[in-house]
Amino acid sequence: MVLLLFLLTVVVFFLFTLLPGDPARLTCGKSCTPAVVEANRHRLGLDDPVLVQYWKFFTGLFAGRVFSPDSPQPIVCNAPCLGYSFNRHEQVLTLITRALPVTIALALGGFILWLVVGISAGIYAALRRGRWQDRSVMGVALVGYSMPSFFIGLMLIFFVVLKWNWLPFPQWVSPFEDPVGFLQTMILPWIVIAVLYAAFYMRLTRNQVLEVFGDDFIRTARAKGLPERTVVTKHALRAGLTPIVTAAGLDLAGLLGGAIITESIFSLPGLGSLAVNSVVQADLPLITGITLTTATFVLFANLIVDLLYGVLDPRVRVA
Repeated sequence: MVLLLFLLTVVVFFLFTLLPGDPARLTCGKSCTPAVVEANRHRLGLDDPVLVQYWKFFTGLFAGRVFSPDSPQPIVCNAPCLGYSFNRHEQVLTLITRALPVTIALALGGFILWLVVGISAGIYAALRRGRWQDRSVMGVALVGYSMPSFFIGLMLIFFVVLKWNWLPFPQWVSPFEDPVGFLQTMILPWIVIAVLYAAFYMRLTRNQVLEVFGDDFIRTARAKGLPERTVVTKHALRAGLTPIVTAAGLDLAGLLGGAIITESIFSLPGLGSLAVNSVVQADLPLITGITLTTATFVLFANLIVDLLYGVLDPRVRVA
């Protein structure tokens, strides 16, 4: 894990450092002259060799960093320093921590909703294999998986907000300041996130449960006279949860990196919207910080998934 995180900082830093474009010119303002660009390059620390720049970036993650040390007003970036956005005149970590609660609220709400709906509907379809209920659930899953998220979001806004006036137009508010307003704002984005993922988890859960139903230990459990609910929940579902947990962990990590389309549609100031704005403004320090944060979420999600394998499946602990 530590080695991967180190390699991650190397790849992310050099990837964006070697991109075409001159950050010194992009951040020098309207009155750019060669002298101003050169002075700005020194202020940003871009006149150092690439390896020196990376060393300052890497050590800044643990010990902090000072930008423009020769100027009358040096910029102190406290550890962990992900960089400084000269476009926004704020530390990258400050910008990320400001946007992260919005993305966490969006990701967790959608995550809970799609797991409950997807797993429940998948089990229901598996228990009625070949019947009209099974075909109906799989049909709904196919439709939900086929529709793009931006289409679902726009349709919900048009009907629920504009035409029927069931909810006010989404506007981010903290759940600690206005819980009711928070729920009114987040319910539609949660549905948009959940529709696509729930459709996938319906199919995945159904296939896993049906596969496990053919194993010997399921037939043994039924031969002992255990109730069908016990057979499904304590034996079949637990044995078939491994791929579901894998997919859930990675999907949640991806959402924590920023649900760009959903946040853009509903004007949510999360990591996705911040990433889009940073790309438009060519804010390389901010892009680097967001990419590093997102990749870290994925690494930790993989670690948690690996640990959960041993809890869910005793065969993993034996191996």
